[in-house]
Amino acid sequence: MELPEEPLLNILKKEQERHGYLSDHVLKQVSIEIDVPLSKLYGITQFYTMLRTEPVGKNVIEICMSTPCFLNESDTLKDYLEEKLGIKTGETSEDGEFSLFRVSCIGCCNEPPAMLVNDEPYTKLTEERIDFIIKELRD
Repeated sequence: MELPEEPLLNILKKEQERHGYLSDHVLKQVSIEIDVPLSKLYGITQFYTMLRTEPVGKNVIEICMSTPCFLNESDTLKDYLEEKLGIKTGETSEDGEFSLFRVSCIGCCNEPPAMLVNDEPYTKLTEERIDFIIKELRD
């Protein structure tokens, strides 16, 4: 009997928390342990943006691009973050401090624009607020 996707997602999220990301080795181990085809696990990791198959920085920033955030300049703030961190979206800084990703929605539509930093929401973003957050993370 094949497991539904929801329990698989929870298993993969726990493994990611344990290892930092879902390497090929980790995915193969999970495939064997729960008897699910490796191809199904790869499909899930490619669909869900919160699952990472590459190492990420110490601080993972996910800028929201939902309609409310986009209408409140989240695309401009994404560009600002890229410039400030010296990386493009989807990359990790050379020092391993920061990774930057775009996400569809983080559930903060009532206080746009928003982002997650290490799964912690930050709302009503401005360039000044981003400067403060980045400074705090670097200190």
